[in-house]
Amino acid sequence: MVNLPTVITFSRILLIPIFIYVVETNKLLGVFIFVLASATDILDGYIARKSKQVTKLGVLLDPIADKLLIISALIVLVDKGCVDAWVAIVIIAREFIVTGLRIVALSKDIVIPAEMGGKIKTVVQFISIFILLLYLLNIPLNSLNQDLLLDTGTYLLWTAMLIGIASGVQYFILFRKRLS
Repeated sequence: MVNLPTVITFSRILLIPIFIYVVETNKLLGVFIFVLASATDILDGYIARKSKQVTKLGVLLDPIADKLLIISALIVLVDKGCVDAWVAIVIIAREFIVTGLRIVALSKDIVIPAEMGGKIKTVVQFISIFILLLYLLNIPLNSLNQDLLLDTGTYLLWTAMLIGIASGVQYFILFRKRLS
């Protein structure tokens, strides 16, 4: 069933190719589009819960939209030399594994909603990517501030990676329990 929260989620997916294209030519606009797309994640969830329009499609599609946005931004940041490829690979692999588990569960009529660890991981990822995108803007600050942006964004991304691994294990345990 398509409802307003689902339309908002679809809009996040549609913003991804625009973000990828724009961030190459106009980094500031790219950062704005990333923030706008990220904000739709909060908005669609809020509207779905408030209006009691939570659907199986939304439960599945919302995290996929988040993952596509995160993966796209990570690829951009790896390309720009801001993120080590292995960090991006670990994060992306975790996203595919958890999404795969959720799809298999859904095919068995088992809904595995986002857990708190996964939600925290997503927030930390969005913040870290935002900071790293700000670093790409190369705003004329002193070098200490530029280094601080890079270091803070990198630290937060590593934190998100570790939270993601832990929450991925939690999803796997929950999946096994629900199958039993």
